[in-house]
Amino acid sequence: MSRADQTDPGQSDPESVAPLLGGEAPEVEVRRSSRRRRTITAYRDAGRIVVLLPQRLSVAEERRVVPEMVAKVLAKEERSRAPAADLALTGRAAELSRRFLAAEGSPMPASVRWVGNQNNRWGSCTPGAGTIRLSDRLRPMPAWVVDYVLMHELAHLVEREHNARFWRLVDALPDAERAKGYLAGWSDALARGVPTGER
Repeated sequence: MSRADQTDPGQSDPESVAPLLGGEAPEVEVRRSSRRRRTITAYRDAGRIVVLLPQRLSVAEERRVVPEMVAKVLAKEERSRAPAADLALTGRAAELSRRFLAAEGSPMPASVRWVGNQNNRWGSCTPGAGTIRLSDRLRPMPAWVVDYVLMHELAHLVEREHNARFWRLVDALPDAERAKGYLAGWSDALARGVPTGER
């Protein structure tokens, strides 16, 4: 810890603020420093999360900002535990959102992951939670097909219904029509019992 982040004698507040987070929260230690003017930081240290605050921050502001900072640390840890394949999928979703949904604010999902329990759909999205799941049946398919399914689910972060606006967003992807045909053919082959090379 740098000298600027050290708390002044008598200024450390080791009281746990876990109850502010609700549920089973990690141990949290709040440290205040007169040297710290505006910046607020948080990090993991020996099993607890330490939040560094300016000394003059009000108690009300502390109650608001500490849970936010703890949530950021936990979210970062969760991302670091995600499988490499899921991280690659998340990165691709972010790229598609920036390229094709910029006019909609480039929505970023909270998580994107492969799942093995979607046998009747290629992907799903929970807009309220910002989560996207793609069927692992897509894994052997061309990247442009996976992009289409990702784009379809990303569009649900903007428009929940399959209406004209939704399809305009999805169809911004150059290979959208081609991918629709590919998936329709694949689904038809499965329905007919034709071998597809699916794992």
